[in-house]
Amino acid sequence: MNKYVLIGILLIAAVGAFFWWNQSDSSGSELPPLSTVEVDKGDVSRRVVAFGAIQPVQKVTVGSQVSGIIEEIFVDFNSMVSRGDVIARIESSTFEAEVSSARAELESAEAALELARMQWDRTNELRERQFVSPADVDQASATLRQAEAQVRVRRHALERAERELSRCTITAPTDGIIISRDVDVGQTVAASLNAPELFQIATDLRLMHIYANVSEADIGQVKDGQRVVFRVDAYRDRDFTGEVIQVRNAPLIADNVVHYETLIAVDNEEQLLKPGMTTEVNIITEEQHDVLRVRNTALRARLPDAVRPATPDHIEEGQPRVYVVRDGRLEVVAVETGLSDGVNTEIISGINEGDILAVGLSLTTGQTQERRSLFGGSQEQF
Repeated sequence: MNKYVLIGILLIAAVGAFFWWNQSDSSGSELPPLSTVEVDKGDVSRRVVAFGAIQPVQKVTVGSQVSGIIEEIFVDFNSMVSRGDVIARIESSTFEAEVSSARAELESAEAALELARMQWDRTNELRERQFVSPADVDQASATLRQAEAQVRVRRHALERAERELSRCTITAPTDGIIISRDVDVGQTVAASLNAPELFQIATDLRLMHIYANVSEADIGQVKDGQRVVFRVDAYRDRDFTGEVIQVRNAPLIADNVVHYETLIAVDNEEQLLKPGMTTEVNIITEEQHDVLRVRNTALRARLPDAVRPATPDHIEEGQPRVYVVRDGRLEVVAVETGLSDGVNTEIISGINEGDILAVGLSLTTGQTQERRSLFGGSQEQF
Protein backbone atom coordinates (compact mmCIF):
# COMPACT_ATOMS: atom_id res chain seq x y z
CA MET A 1 0.00 0.00 0.00
CA ASN A 2 1.24 3.47 -0.88
CA LYS A 3 2.59 5.17 2.24
CA TYR A 4 0.66 8.36 1.51
CA VAL A 5 -2.58 6.38 1.38
CA LEU A 6 -1.71 4.79 4.73
CA ILE A 7 -0.98 8.20 6.27
CA GLY A 8 -4.29 9.48 4.98
CA ILE A 9 -6.17 6.55 6.50
CA LEU A 10 -4.46 7.15 9.87
CA LEU A 11 -5.36 10.85 9.81
CA ILE A 12 -8.98 10.04 8.96
CA ALA A 13 -9.06 7.49 11.80
CA ALA A 14 -7.63 10.08 14.22
CA VAL A 15 -10.19 12.68 13.23
CA GLY A 16 -12.94 10.08 13.40
CA ALA A 17 -11.85 9.06 16.90
CA PHE A 18 -11.87 12.69 17.95
CA PHE A 19 -15.42 13.35 16.76
CA TRP A 20 -16.64 9.96 18.05
CA TRP A 21 -15.30 10.71 21.51
CA ASN A 22 -16.72 14.20 21.54
CA GLN A 23 -20.15 12.77 20.70
CA SER A 24 -19.87 9.90 23.21
CA ASP A 25 -18.60 12.26 25.93
CA SER A 26 -21.59 14.54 25.48
CA SER A 27 -23.88 11.59 26.08
CA GLY A 28 -21.82 10.41 29.13
CA SER A 29 -20.51 7.16 27.56
CA GLU A 30 -17.02 5.53 27.58
CA LEU A 31 -13.62 7.23 27.59
CA PRO A 32 -11.56 7.59 24.39
CA PRO A 33 -8.74 5.06 23.78
CA LEU A 34 -6.13 5.56 26.51
CA SER A 35 -2.53 4.49 26.95
CA THR A 36 -2.35 2.97 30.43
CA VAL A 37 0.01 1.32 32.88
CA GLU A 38 -0.72 -0.98 35.80
CA VAL A 39 0.43 -0.51 39.37
CA ASP A 40 2.57 -3.48 40.40
CA LYS A 41 5.13 -4.57 42.97
CA GLY A 42 8.85 -4.90 42.43
CA ASP A 43 12.27 -3.46 43.19
CA VAL A 44 13.20 0.22 42.97
CA SER A 45 16.78 1.44 43.28
CA ARG A 46 18.78 4.63 43.02
CA ARG A 47 21.99 4.26 41.08
CA VAL A 48 25.20 6.09 40.29
CA VAL A 49 26.46 5.42 36.77
CA ALA A 50 30.19 5.33 36.07
CA PHE A 51 32.56 3.91 33.49
CA GLY A 52 35.64 1.82 34.06
CA ALA A 53 37.86 -1.06 33.00
CA ILE A 54 38.29 -4.59 34.33
CA GLN A 55 41.75 -5.54 35.54
CA PRO A 56 43.31 -8.44 37.48
CA VAL A 57 43.61 -8.05 41.22
CA GLN A 58 47.39 -8.36 40.94
CA LYS A 59 49.40 -7.92 37.77
CA VAL A 60 53.17 -8.51 37.87
CA THR A 61 55.49 -7.12 35.21
CA VAL A 62 58.48 -9.35 34.46
CA GLY A 63 61.58 -7.56 33.18
CA SER A 64 65.29 -8.21 32.70
CA GLN A 65 68.12 -6.94 34.88
CA VAL A 66 70.75 -7.71 32.22
CA SER A 67 71.10 -6.78 28.58
CA GLY A 68 71.40 -9.27 25.79
CA ILE A 69 69.67 -11.22 23.03
CA ILE A 70 66.63 -13.35 23.82
CA GLU A 71 67.77 -16.92 23.12
CA GLU A 72 64.72 -18.96 24.21
CA ILE A 73 61.10 -18.30 25.23
CA PHE A 74 59.19 -21.06 27.00
CA VAL A 75 55.75 -19.47 27.45
CA ASP A 76 53.16 -17.66 25.37
CA PHE A 77 49.91 -15.80 25.92
CA ASN A 78 47.56 -17.63 28.32
CA SER A 79 50.31 -19.96 29.56
CA MET A 80 49.85 -21.00 33.19
CA VAL A 81 53.06 -20.67 35.23
CA SER A 82 54.17 -21.39 38.78
CA ARG A 83 56.62 -19.39 40.80
CA GLY A 84 60.18 -20.26 39.78
CA ASP A 85 59.28 -21.66 36.34
CA VAL A 86 61.76 -20.72 33.61
CA ILE A 87 59.94 -18.53 31.08
CA ALA A 88 62.84 -17.18 28.96
CA ARG A 89 66.62 -17.17 28.58
CA ILE A 90 69.04 -14.50 27.42
CA GLU A 91 72.18 -15.49 25.46
CA SER A 92 74.79 -15.93 28.21
CA SER A 93 78.23 -16.43 26.57
CA THR A 94 79.47 -12.97 27.62
CA PHE A 95 78.40 -13.53 31.22
CA GLU A 96 79.96 -17.02 31.28
CA ALA A 97 83.26 -15.48 30.16
CA GLU A 98 83.04 -12.92 32.95
CA VAL A 99 82.47 -15.72 35.45
CA SER A 100 85.55 -17.58 34.17
CA SER A 101 87.64 -14.41 34.37
CA ALA A 102 86.45 -13.66 37.91
CA ARG A 103 87.18 -17.22 38.99
CA ALA A 104 90.74 -17.03 37.58
CA GLU A 105 91.35 -13.71 39.35
CA LEU A 106 90.14 -15.27 42.60
CA GLU A 107 92.54 -18.19 42.18
CA SER A 108 95.40 -15.74 41.55
CA ALA A 109 94.48 -13.80 44.68
CA GLU A 110 94.34 -17.00 46.72
CA ALA A 111 97.83 -17.95 45.46
CA ALA A 112 99.14 -14.52 46.44
CA LEU A 113 97.56 -14.96 49.87
CA GLU A 114 99.24 -18.30 50.32
CA LEU A 115 102.63 -16.73 49.45
CA ALA A 116 102.00 -13.85 51.86
CA ARG A 117 101.25 -16.30 54.69
CA MET A 118 104.47 -18.20 53.99
CA GLN A 119 106.44 -14.98 54.06
CA TRP A 120 104.76 -13.95 57.31
CA ASP A 121 105.58 -17.28 58.95
CA ARG A 122 109.22 -17.05 57.81
CA THR A 123 109.53 -13.47 59.02
CA ASN A 124 108.20 -14.45 62.43
CA GLU A 125 110.81 -17.24 62.71
CA LEU A 126 113.62 -14.86 61.78
CA ARG A 127 112.31 -12.26 64.19
CA GLU A 128 112.58 -14.71 67.09
CA ARG A 129 116.25 -15.10 66.19
CA GLN A 130 116.53 -11.34 65.74
CA PHE A 131 117.69 -11.72 62.13
CA VAL A 132 115.16 -9.18 60.73
CA SER A 133 114.27 -5.65 61.65
CA PRO A 134 110.84 -4.54 62.94
CA ALA A 135 110.30 -2.82 59.59
CA ASP A 136 110.55 -6.18 57.80
CA VAL A 137 107.97 -7.64 60.20
CA ASP A 138 105.59 -4.75 59.55
CA GLN A 139 106.02 -5.15 55.80
CA ALA A 140 105.21 -8.88 55.95
CA SER A 141 102.12 -8.22 58.11
CA ALA A 142 100.81 -5.54 55.71
CA THR A 143 101.40 -7.78 52.70
CA LEU A 144 99.40 -10.57 54.37
CA ARG A 145 96.44 -8.27 55.13
CA GLN A 146 96.47 -6.92 51.59
CA ALA A 147 96.42 -10.44 50.20
CA GLU A 148 93.50 -11.40 52.44
CA ALA A 149 91.54 -8.30 51.36
CA GLN A 150 92.28 -9.01 47.71
CA VAL A 151 90.86 -12.52 48.08
CA ARG A 152 87.66 -11.10 49.53
CA VAL A 153 87.38 -8.60 46.68
CA ARG A 154 87.87 -11.30 44.06
CA ARG A 155 85.42 -13.61 45.79
CA HIS A 156 82.75 -10.90 45.73
CA ALA A 157 83.52 -10.19 42.08
CA LEU A 158 82.96 -13.88 41.28
CA GLU A 159 79.68 -13.89 43.18
CA ARG A 160 78.54 -10.80 41.26
CA ALA A 161 79.50 -12.36 37.93
CA GLU A 162 77.65 -15.59 38.82
CA ARG A 163 74.59 -13.55 39.85
CA GLU A 164 74.62 -11.71 36.52
CA LEU A 165 74.88 -15.07 34.74
CA SER A 166 71.91 -16.42 36.70
CA ARG A 167 69.84 -13.40 35.62
CA CYS A 168 70.11 -14.60 32.04
CA THR A 169 67.54 -17.22 33.08
CA ILE A 170 64.23 -15.38 33.61
CA THR A 171 61.79 -17.09 35.96
CA ALA A 172 58.19 -16.43 36.96
CA PRO A 173 58.05 -14.39 40.20
CA THR A 174 54.57 -15.66 41.08
CA ASP A 175 51.88 -18.16 40.15
CA GLY A 176 49.49 -17.01 37.45
CA ILE A 177 48.74 -16.71 33.76
CA ILE A 178 50.72 -14.90 31.06
CA ILE A 179 48.56 -12.03 29.78
CA SER A 180 51.25 -10.16 27.85
CA ARG A 181 54.41 -11.16 25.96
CA ASP A 182 56.40 -8.25 24.53
CA VAL A 183 59.54 -10.00 23.23
CA ASP A 184 60.46 -12.59 20.60
CA VAL A 185 63.43 -14.88 20.14
CA GLY A 186 66.37 -12.94 18.71
CA GLN A 187 65.25 -9.61 20.10
CA THR A 188 67.81 -7.54 21.97
CA VAL A 189 66.83 -6.19 25.37
CA ALA A 190 68.73 -3.30 26.92
CA ALA A 191 68.65 -2.95 30.69
CA SER A 192 69.95 0.52 31.38
CA LEU A 193 68.04 2.87 33.71
CA ASN A 194 64.75 0.93 33.45
CA ALA A 195 64.28 -2.80 33.21
CA PRO A 196 62.69 -3.71 29.85
CA GLU A 197 59.19 -5.19 30.12
CA LEU A 198 59.10 -8.76 28.81
CA PHE A 199 55.95 -10.35 30.24
CA GLN A 200 52.94 -9.57 32.39
CA ILE A 201 51.53 -12.20 34.73
CA ALA A 202 48.04 -11.99 36.23
CA THR A 203 47.98 -13.87 39.50
CA ASP A 204 44.35 -15.10 39.47
CA LEU A 205 41.65 -14.19 36.95
CA ARG A 206 38.90 -15.75 39.07
CA LEU A 207 38.77 -12.53 41.05
CA MET A 208 38.90 -9.25 39.14
CA HIS A 209 38.70 -5.55 39.94
CA ILE A 210 36.89 -2.76 38.14
CA TYR A 211 38.57 0.62 38.28
CA ALA A 212 35.60 2.96 37.80
CA ASN A 213 35.77 6.75 37.57
CA VAL A 214 32.94 8.35 39.53
CA SER A 215 32.22 12.05 38.97
CA GLU A 216 32.64 14.48 41.83
CA ALA A 217 28.89 15.19 41.72
CA ASP A 218 28.08 11.55 42.58
CA ILE A 219 31.02 10.48 44.74
CA GLY A 220 29.27 11.57 47.95
CA GLN A 221 26.70 8.79 47.48
CA VAL A 222 29.24 6.01 46.98
CA LYS A 223 30.41 3.97 49.97
CA ASP A 224 32.24 0.71 50.64
CA GLY A 225 30.04 -2.39 50.56
CA GLN A 226 27.49 -1.10 48.04
CA ARG A 227 26.23 -3.53 45.41
CA VAL A 228 27.20 -2.96 41.78
CA VAL A 229 25.51 -4.17 38.59
CA PHE A 230 27.36 -3.89 35.28
CA ARG A 231 27.50 -5.18 31.72
CA VAL A 232 30.23 -5.66 29.14
CA ASP A 233 29.94 -5.54 25.36
CA ALA A 234 30.90 -9.21 25.05
CA TYR A 235 27.75 -10.26 26.98
CA ARG A 236 25.27 -7.47 26.41
CA ASP A 237 22.25 -9.38 27.65
CA ARG A 238 23.82 -10.50 30.91
CA ASP A 239 24.13 -8.60 34.18
CA PHE A 240 27.22 -9.11 36.32
CA THR A 241 27.48 -8.07 39.95
CA GLY A 242 30.23 -6.75 42.18
CA GLU A 243 30.84 -4.81 45.38
CA VAL A 244 32.51 -1.49 46.11
CA ILE A 245 35.60 -2.17 48.23
CA GLN A 246 37.45 1.16 48.08
CA VAL A 247 36.74 4.79 47.22
CA ARG A 248 40.08 6.45 46.60
CA ASN A 249 40.57 10.06 47.68
CA ALA A 250 43.08 10.96 44.99
CA PRO A 251 41.31 13.07 42.31
CA LEU A 252 41.69 12.32 38.61
CA ILE A 253 41.45 15.52 36.56
CA ALA A 254 40.93 15.43 32.80
CA ASP A 255 39.69 18.40 30.73
CA ASN A 256 38.85 20.23 33.97
CA VAL A 257 36.51 17.39 34.99
CA VAL A 258 37.18 15.74 38.35
CA HIS A 259 36.62 12.04 38.95
CA TYR A 260 37.49 9.71 41.82
CA GLU A 261 38.67 6.17 41.22
CA THR A 262 36.43 3.57 42.83
CA LEU A 263 37.57 -0.03 43.22
CA ILE A 264 34.95 -2.74 42.67
CA ALA A 265 35.55 -6.43 43.43
CA VAL A 266 34.10 -8.88 40.88
CA ASP A 267 33.73 -12.65 41.09
CA ASN A 268 34.95 -14.11 37.77
CA GLU A 269 34.68 -17.80 38.59
CA GLU A 270 33.28 -18.53 35.11
CA GLN A 271 36.30 -16.83 33.50
CA LEU A 272 34.02 -14.79 31.20
CA LEU A 273 35.50 -11.40 32.03
CA LYS A 274 38.88 -10.58 30.55
CA PRO A 275 41.47 -7.96 31.51
CA GLY A 276 40.96 -4.65 29.79
CA MET A 277 37.23 -4.97 29.13
CA THR A 278 35.42 -1.65 29.45
CA THR A 279 32.14 -1.48 31.29
CA GLU A 280 29.36 0.81 32.44
CA VAL A 281 28.71 0.19 36.11
CA ASN A 282 25.62 0.98 38.14
CA ILE A 283 26.44 1.47 41.81
CA ILE A 284 23.31 0.84 43.88
CA THR A 285 23.28 3.62 46.45
CA GLU A 286 19.76 2.90 47.76
CA GLU A 287 17.15 0.24 46.98
CA GLN A 288 13.74 -1.02 48.06
CA HIS A 289 12.51 -4.56 47.44
CA ASP A 290 8.96 -5.75 46.68
CA VAL A 291 7.35 -2.33 47.00
CA LEU A 292 4.36 -0.78 45.23
CA ARG A 293 5.59 1.06 42.16
CA VAL A 294 4.40 2.81 39.00
CA ARG A 295 6.05 3.83 35.80
CA ASN A 296 7.25 7.42 35.93
CA THR A 297 5.16 8.21 32.86
CA ALA A 298 2.05 7.80 35.03
CA LEU A 299 3.23 10.68 37.21
CA ARG A 300 3.76 12.79 34.11
CA ALA A 301 0.48 11.92 32.37
CA ARG A 302 -0.29 14.12 29.36
CA LEU A 303 -4.02 14.45 28.82
CA PRO A 304 -5.90 17.06 26.78
CA ASP A 305 -8.15 19.55 28.53
CA ALA A 306 -11.34 17.88 27.29
CA VAL A 307 -10.35 14.51 28.80
CA ARG A 308 -8.60 15.52 32.01
CA PRO A 309 -10.98 15.49 35.00
CA ALA A 310 -11.11 18.35 37.45
CA THR A 311 -8.65 18.23 40.36
CA PRO A 312 -10.37 17.94 43.77
CA ASP A 313 -9.87 20.84 46.16
CA HIS A 314 -8.12 18.70 48.78
CA ILE A 315 -5.19 18.01 46.40
CA GLU A 316 -2.59 20.74 46.84
CA GLU A 317 -0.76 22.41 44.00
CA GLY A 318 2.40 20.49 43.05
CA GLN A 319 1.40 17.36 44.97
CA PRO A 320 2.14 14.17 42.97
CA ARG A 321 -1.03 12.77 41.39
CA VAL A 322 -2.13 10.12 38.93
CA TYR A 323 -5.21 9.48 36.79
CA VAL A 324 -6.90 6.23 37.82
CA VAL A 325 -9.27 4.51 35.38
CA ARG A 326 -12.30 3.26 37.38
CA ASP A 327 -15.66 2.15 36.01
CA GLY A 328 -15.04 3.83 32.68
CA ARG A 329 -14.12 7.14 34.28
CA LEU A 330 -10.93 9.00 35.18
CA GLU A 331 -10.25 10.02 38.76
CA VAL A 332 -7.50 12.28 40.00
CA VAL A 333 -5.76 10.66 42.99
CA ALA A 334 -2.97 12.21 45.05
CA VAL A 335 -0.12 9.84 45.91
CA GLU A 336 2.84 9.85 48.26
CA THR A 337 6.01 8.83 46.44
CA GLY A 338 9.27 7.37 47.65
CA LEU A 339 12.40 6.18 45.88
CA SER A 340 12.70 6.60 42.11
CA ASP A 341 15.18 4.98 39.73
CA GLY A 342 14.33 7.01 36.65
CA VAL A 343 11.95 4.38 35.27
CA ASN A 344 9.79 3.40 38.25
CA THR A 345 8.79 5.29 41.37
CA GLU A 346 7.90 3.79 44.73
CA ILE A 347 4.33 4.55 45.88
CA ILE A 348 3.90 4.82 49.63
CA SER A 349 0.17 5.57 49.68
CA GLY A 350 -2.75 6.67 47.52
CA ILE A 351 -3.28 3.74 45.12
CA ASN A 352 -3.25 -0.06 45.23
CA GLU A 353 -1.64 -2.89 43.33
CA GLY A 354 -3.52 -3.63 40.11
CA ASP A 355 -4.92 -0.11 39.63
CA ILE A 356 -4.91 1.08 36.02
CA LEU A 357 -3.41 4.52 35.44
CA ALA A 358 -3.83 6.68 32.35
CA VAL A 359 -0.68 7.95 30.70
CA GLY A 360 -2.15 9.61 27.63
CA LEU A 361 -4.37 9.04 24.61
CA SER A 362 -3.58 6.19 22.26
CA LEU A 363 -4.43 5.38 18.66
CA THR A 364 -4.72 1.68 17.89
CA THR A 365 -4.30 0.41 14.34
CA GLY A 366 -4.26 -3.35 13.95
CA GLN A 367 -1.73 -4.74 16.41
CA THR A 368 0.29 -1.56 16.81
CA GLN A 369 -0.42 1.04 19.44
CA GLU A 370 0.95 4.54 19.50
CA ARG A 371 0.42 7.45 21.83
CA ARG A 372 -0.85 10.40 19.82
CA SER A 373 -2.28 13.74 20.91
CA LEU A 374 -5.62 14.36 19.25
CA PHE A 375 -6.10 17.79 20.71
CA GLY A 376 -4.30 21.04 20.44
CA GLY A 377 -5.29 22.33 23.88
CA SER A 378 -3.01 22.81 26.83
CA GLN A 379 -1.76 19.65 28.54
CA GLU A 380 -1.08 19.21 32.21
CA GLN A 381 2.20 17.65 33.35
CA PHE A 382 3.34 16.64 36.82
